[in-house]
Amino acid sequence: MKYTVLLTAPYMIPFMDRFKPVFDSYNIELIIPEVEERMEEEDILKYAGQFDGTVCGDDRYTARVIQACLPRLKVISKWGTGVDSIDAEACFRFGVKLGRTPNAFTTPVADTVLGYMLAFARRGPWMDAAMKRGEWKKIPGRTLSECTLGIIGVGNIGKAVTRRAKAFGMKVLGTDIIDVDHVFVGESGIEMTSLETLLSNSDFVSVNCDLNSTSHHLINASTLSKMKPTAVLINTARGPIVDEKALVAALSSGQIGGAALDVFEFEPLPLESPLLKMDNVILAPHNSNSSPTAWERIHWSTIKNLVEGLGMQERK
Repeated sequence: MKYTVLLTAPYMIPFMDRFKPVFDSYNIELIIPEVEERMEEEDILKYAGQFDGTVCGDDRYTARVIQACLPRLKVISKWGTGVDSIDAEACFRFGVKLGRTPNAFTTPVADTVLGYMLAFARRGPWMDAAMKRGEWKKIPGRTLSECTLGIIGVGNIGKAVTRRAKAFGMKVLGTDIIDVDHVFVGESGIEMTSLETLLSNSDFVSVNCDLNSTSHHLINASTLSKMKPTAVLINTARGPIVDEKALVAALSSGQIGGAALDVFEFEPLPLESPLLKMDNVILAPHNSNSSPTAWERIHWSTIKNLVEGLGMQERK
Protein backbone atom coordinates (compact mmCIF):
# COMPACT_ATOMS: atom_id res chain seq x y z
CA MET A 1 0.00 0.00 0.00
CA LYS A 2 1.24 3.51 -0.82
CA TYR A 3 1.15 6.23 1.80
CA THR A 4 1.66 9.98 1.63
CA VAL A 5 3.48 11.76 4.45
CA LEU A 6 3.76 15.49 5.14
CA LEU A 7 7.34 16.04 6.33
CA THR A 8 7.90 19.42 7.97
CA ALA A 9 10.58 18.71 10.60
CA PRO A 10 13.16 21.47 9.99
CA TYR A 11 16.05 19.38 11.31
CA MET A 12 15.37 16.54 8.85
CA ILE A 13 14.64 18.46 5.66
CA PRO A 14 18.29 19.40 4.91
CA PHE A 15 19.28 15.71 5.00
CA MET A 16 16.56 14.24 2.84
CA ASP A 17 19.11 12.64 0.50
CA ARG A 18 19.81 10.25 3.41
CA PHE A 19 16.21 9.58 4.37
CA LYS A 20 14.43 9.53 0.99
CA PRO A 21 15.58 5.96 0.14
CA VAL A 22 14.23 4.78 3.50
CA PHE A 23 10.83 6.32 2.85
CA ASP A 24 10.89 4.85 -0.67
CA SER A 25 11.50 1.40 0.79
CA TYR A 26 8.24 1.74 2.73
CA ASN A 27 6.41 2.99 -0.39
CA ILE A 28 5.93 6.39 1.25
CA GLU A 29 5.55 9.46 -0.93
CA LEU A 30 6.65 12.71 0.70
CA ILE A 31 5.21 16.21 0.67
CA ILE A 32 7.96 18.59 1.82
CA PRO A 33 6.93 22.27 2.07
CA GLU A 34 9.33 25.11 2.82
CA VAL A 35 9.54 25.51 6.60
CA GLU A 36 11.41 28.20 8.49
CA GLU A 37 10.63 27.28 12.10
CA ARG A 38 7.21 25.65 12.23
CA MET A 39 3.91 25.26 10.37
CA GLU A 40 1.02 27.29 11.76
CA GLU A 41 -2.63 26.20 11.57
CA GLU A 42 -3.33 27.79 8.21
CA ASP A 43 -0.12 26.37 6.72
CA ILE A 44 -1.11 22.80 7.60
CA LEU A 45 -4.73 23.26 6.55
CA LYS A 46 -3.55 23.82 2.96
CA TYR A 47 -2.59 20.13 2.92
CA ALA A 48 -5.61 18.77 4.83
CA GLY A 49 -6.81 15.46 3.40
CA GLN A 50 -3.66 14.94 1.35
CA PHE A 51 -1.55 12.91 3.79
CA ASP A 52 -1.80 9.74 5.90
CA GLY A 53 0.88 10.69 8.40
CA THR A 54 3.21 13.52 9.28
CA VAL A 55 6.74 13.97 10.56
CA CYS A 56 6.63 17.37 12.23
CA GLY A 57 8.54 19.78 14.42
CA ASP A 58 6.69 22.28 16.63
CA ASP A 59 3.84 22.55 14.12
CA ARG A 60 0.41 23.67 15.38
CA TYR A 61 -1.66 20.49 15.22
CA THR A 62 -4.72 21.90 16.95
CA ALA A 63 -8.04 20.07 17.22
CA ARG A 64 -9.25 22.10 14.23
CA VAL A 65 -6.29 20.96 12.12
CA ILE A 66 -6.50 17.33 13.20
CA GLN A 67 -10.22 17.14 12.46
CA ALA A 68 -9.69 18.74 9.04
CA CYS A 69 -7.07 16.10 8.18
CA LEU A 70 -9.45 13.21 8.94
CA PRO A 71 -10.25 10.52 8.03
CA ARG A 72 -6.95 10.11 6.21
CA LEU A 73 -4.57 11.17 8.98
CA LYS A 74 -3.39 8.16 11.00
CA VAL A 75 -0.25 9.28 12.81
CA ILE A 76 1.61 12.39 13.93
CA SER A 77 5.28 11.62 14.53
CA LYS A 78 6.91 14.46 16.43
CA TRP A 79 10.64 15.11 15.93
CA GLY A 80 11.67 15.52 19.56
CA THR A 81 10.06 15.26 22.97
CA GLY A 82 7.70 18.19 23.61
CA VAL A 83 4.20 17.87 22.18
CA ASP A 84 2.73 21.08 23.61
CA SER A 85 2.01 22.32 20.07
CA ILE A 86 -0.09 19.20 19.37
CA ASP A 87 -3.56 18.66 20.83
CA ALA A 88 -2.97 15.23 22.39
CA GLU A 89 -6.56 15.00 23.61
CA ALA A 90 -7.85 15.54 20.06
CA CYS A 91 -5.46 12.86 18.78
CA PHE A 92 -6.90 10.42 21.32
CA ARG A 93 -10.48 11.44 20.55
CA PHE A 94 -10.08 11.03 16.80
CA GLY A 95 -7.91 7.91 16.92
CA VAL A 96 -4.74 9.57 15.58
CA LYS A 97 -1.56 8.01 16.94
CA LEU A 98 0.95 10.45 18.46
CA GLY A 99 4.62 9.51 18.53
CA ARG A 100 7.55 11.30 20.13
CA THR A 101 11.03 10.56 21.53
CA PRO A 102 11.18 10.91 25.31
CA ASN A 103 14.41 12.19 26.85
CA ALA A 104 15.53 13.38 23.42
CA PHE A 105 17.79 16.33 24.20
CA THR A 106 18.69 15.99 27.88
CA THR A 107 22.46 16.16 27.42
CA PRO A 108 22.78 19.14 25.03
CA VAL A 109 20.14 21.20 26.86
CA ALA A 110 21.74 20.57 30.24
CA ASP A 111 25.13 21.54 28.79
CA THR A 112 23.56 24.74 27.41
CA VAL A 113 22.25 25.74 30.84
CA LEU A 114 25.71 25.27 32.35
CA GLY A 115 27.23 27.27 29.49
CA TYR A 116 24.89 30.18 30.18
CA MET A 117 25.69 30.15 33.89
CA LEU A 118 29.43 30.10 33.22
CA ALA A 119 29.07 32.97 30.73
CA PHE A 120 27.27 35.16 33.27
CA ALA A 121 29.38 34.13 36.26
CA ARG A 122 32.75 34.51 34.55
CA ARG A 123 31.60 37.47 32.35
CA GLY A 124 33.29 36.02 29.27
CA PRO A 125 31.01 37.51 26.55
CA TRP A 126 31.22 41.00 28.10
CA MET A 127 35.01 41.00 28.46
CA ASP A 128 35.32 39.74 24.89
CA ALA A 129 33.10 42.59 23.65
CA ALA A 130 35.09 45.15 25.64
CA MET A 131 38.40 43.86 24.31
CA LYS A 132 37.11 44.09 20.74
CA ARG A 133 36.12 47.71 21.41
CA GLY A 134 39.73 48.36 22.40
CA GLU A 135 39.04 48.40 26.14
CA TRP A 136 41.34 46.63 28.62
CA LYS A 137 38.60 46.16 31.19
CA LYS A 138 38.64 43.62 34.01
CA ILE A 139 34.99 42.85 34.79
CA PRO A 140 34.52 41.15 38.19
CA GLY A 141 33.21 37.58 38.04
CA ARG A 142 32.10 34.86 40.42
CA THR A 143 32.69 31.14 40.71
CA LEU A 144 29.69 28.88 40.35
CA SER A 145 30.48 27.42 43.77
CA GLU A 146 29.56 30.82 45.21
CA CYS A 147 26.12 30.68 43.58
CA THR A 148 22.76 29.02 44.16
CA LEU A 149 20.85 27.53 41.24
CA GLY A 150 17.08 27.18 41.24
CA ILE A 151 15.59 24.61 38.86
CA ILE A 152 11.92 24.85 37.89
CA GLY A 153 10.93 21.38 36.70
CA VAL A 154 13.09 18.51 37.95
CA GLY A 155 12.49 16.03 35.13
CA ASN A 156 15.17 14.43 32.98
CA ILE A 157 16.74 17.76 32.00
CA GLY A 158 16.35 19.27 35.46
CA LYS A 159 18.09 16.25 36.97
CA ALA A 160 20.93 16.47 34.42
CA VAL A 161 21.38 20.17 35.17
CA THR A 162 21.46 19.37 38.90
CA ARG A 163 24.25 16.83 38.45
CA ARG A 164 26.35 19.28 36.44
CA ALA A 165 25.76 22.14 38.87
CA LYS A 166 26.69 19.96 41.83
CA ALA A 167 29.96 19.05 40.09
CA PHE A 168 30.76 22.80 40.16
CA GLY A 169 29.97 22.98 43.86
CA MET A 170 26.69 24.86 43.53
CA LYS A 171 23.84 24.78 45.98
CA VAL A 172 20.77 23.60 44.05
CA LEU A 173 17.12 24.28 44.84
CA GLY A 174 14.32 22.57 42.94
CA THR A 175 10.58 22.86 42.56
CA ASP A 176 8.06 20.73 40.69
CA ILE A 177 4.31 20.15 40.68
CA ILE A 178 4.88 16.39 40.94
CA ASP A 179 6.91 14.45 43.49
CA VAL A 180 10.54 13.99 42.50
CA ASP A 181 12.19 10.62 43.02
CA HIS A 182 13.42 10.58 46.63
CA VAL A 183 16.46 8.50 45.65
CA PHE A 184 17.60 11.24 43.26
CA VAL A 185 16.95 13.91 45.90
CA GLY A 186 19.03 12.02 48.42
CA GLU A 187 21.88 11.20 46.05
CA SER A 188 22.13 14.63 44.39
CA GLY A 189 21.62 16.83 47.42
CA ILE A 190 19.04 19.01 45.64
CA GLU A 191 16.74 20.82 48.08
CA MET A 192 13.11 20.67 46.99
CA THR A 193 11.17 23.77 47.97
CA SER A 194 8.38 26.12 46.92
CA LEU A 195 8.59 28.30 43.82
CA GLU A 196 8.60 31.45 45.93
CA THR A 197 11.48 30.27 48.12
CA LEU A 198 13.44 29.15 45.07
CA LEU A 199 13.02 32.48 43.29
CA SER A 200 14.01 34.59 46.28
CA ASN A 201 17.15 32.58 47.08
CA SER A 202 18.62 31.72 43.66
CA ASP A 203 21.39 33.50 41.75
CA PHE A 204 20.38 31.58 38.61
CA VAL A 205 16.87 30.33 37.84
CA SER A 206 16.65 27.66 35.13
CA VAL A 207 13.27 26.92 33.54
CA ASN A 208 13.15 23.23 32.65
CA CYS A 209 9.46 22.34 32.97
CA ASP A 210 6.96 21.36 30.28
CA LEU A 211 4.62 23.93 28.76
CA ASN A 212 1.05 23.20 29.83
CA SER A 213 -1.90 24.94 31.44
CA THR A 214 -0.11 25.12 34.80
CA SER A 215 3.12 26.60 33.45
CA HIS A 216 1.94 29.14 30.85
CA HIS A 217 3.37 32.52 31.96
CA LEU A 218 4.59 30.91 35.19
CA ILE A 219 7.36 33.50 35.06
CA ASN A 220 5.46 36.78 35.11
CA ALA A 221 5.58 40.20 36.74
CA SER A 222 4.67 38.74 40.12
CA THR A 223 7.18 35.88 40.12
CA LEU A 224 9.95 38.05 38.62
CA SER A 225 9.48 40.52 41.48
CA LYS A 226 10.50 37.78 43.93
CA MET A 227 13.92 37.25 42.30
CA LYS A 228 17.18 38.85 43.46
CA PRO A 229 18.16 42.03 41.57
CA THR A 230 21.39 40.25 40.57
CA ALA A 231 19.69 36.99 39.53
CA VAL A 232 19.76 35.59 36.00
CA LEU A 233 16.79 33.81 34.39
CA ILE A 234 17.60 30.97 31.97
CA ASN A 235 14.90 29.55 29.69
CA THR A 236 15.72 26.56 27.48
CA ALA A 237 12.26 24.98 27.82
CA ARG A 238 9.42 26.75 26.00
CA GLY A 239 8.95 30.45 25.29
CA PRO A 240 5.39 30.92 26.61
CA ILE A 241 6.41 29.78 30.10
CA VAL A 242 7.85 33.30 30.42
CA ASP A 243 5.73 36.42 30.00
CA GLU A 244 8.12 38.20 27.65
CA LYS A 245 6.72 41.71 28.22
CA ALA A 246 7.10 41.29 31.98
CA LEU A 247 10.64 39.98 31.49
CA VAL A 248 11.61 42.94 29.32
CA ALA A 249 10.26 45.29 31.99
CA ALA A 250 12.16 43.47 34.76
CA LEU A 251 15.41 43.57 32.76
CA SER A 252 14.98 47.23 31.85
CA SER A 253 14.28 48.35 35.41
CA GLY A 254 17.06 46.31 37.00
CA GLN A 255 14.57 44.18 38.89
CA ILE A 256 16.64 41.16 37.79
CA GLY A 257 20.23 41.08 36.60
CA GLY A 258 20.01 39.27 33.29
CA ALA A 259 18.52 36.53 31.15
CA ALA A 260 19.68 33.78 28.82
CA LEU A 261 16.97 32.76 26.37
CA ASP A 262 16.95 29.97 23.80
CA VAL A 263 13.15 30.03 23.33
CA PHE A 264 10.60 32.81 22.89
CA GLU A 265 6.87 33.44 22.89
CA PHE A 266 7.02 34.06 19.13
CA GLU A 267 9.64 32.35 16.98
CA PRO A 268 11.64 33.48 15.12
CA LEU A 269 12.08 36.35 17.58
CA PRO A 270 10.63 39.48 15.95
CA LEU A 271 13.29 41.97 14.85
CA GLU A 272 11.57 44.73 16.81
CA SER A 273 11.92 42.82 20.11
CA PRO A 274 13.56 44.97 22.84
CA LEU A 275 15.52 41.88 23.89
CA LEU A 276 17.77 42.30 20.84
CA LYS A 277 19.08 45.62 22.16
CA MET A 278 19.75 44.57 25.77
CA ASP A 279 23.33 44.02 26.88
CA ASN A 280 22.32 41.97 29.92
CA VAL A 281 20.75 39.27 27.78
CA ILE A 282 22.20 36.29 25.89
CA LEU A 283 20.01 35.05 23.02
CA ALA A 284 20.00 31.92 20.86
CA PRO A 285 17.62 30.77 18.07
CA HIS A 286 15.98 27.75 19.80
CA ASN A 287 19.15 25.72 19.38
CA SER A 288 19.91 24.18 22.79
CA ASN A 289 19.05 20.76 21.35
CA SER A 290 22.03 20.94 19.01
CA SER A 291 23.98 17.66 19.09
CA PRO A 292 24.85 15.35 16.17
CA THR A 293 24.45 12.29 18.39
CA ALA A 294 21.06 13.35 19.75
CA TRP A 295 19.80 14.42 16.32
CA GLU A 296 20.76 11.10 14.76
CA ARG A 297 18.85 9.19 17.40
CA ILE A 298 15.80 11.42 16.98
CA HIS A 299 15.82 11.14 13.17
CA TRP A 300 15.51 7.37 13.25
CA SER A 301 13.18 7.25 16.24
CA THR A 302 10.82 9.64 14.43
CA ILE A 303 10.80 7.49 11.28
CA LYS A 304 10.21 4.39 13.42
CA ASN A 305 7.23 6.01 15.15
CA LEU A 306 5.82 7.04 11.78
CA VAL A 307 5.97 3.65 10.09
CA GLU A 308 4.62 1.88 13.15
CA GLY A 309 1.81 4.42 13.31
CA LEU A 310 0.97 3.61 9.70
CA GLY A 311 0.74 -0.06 10.64
CA MET A 312 4.02 -1.19 9.09
CA GLN A 313 6.88 -3.07 10.66
CA GLU A 314 10.20 -1.31 11.07
CA ARG A 315 12.88 -2.71 8.77
CA LYS A 316 16.21 -3.61 10.30
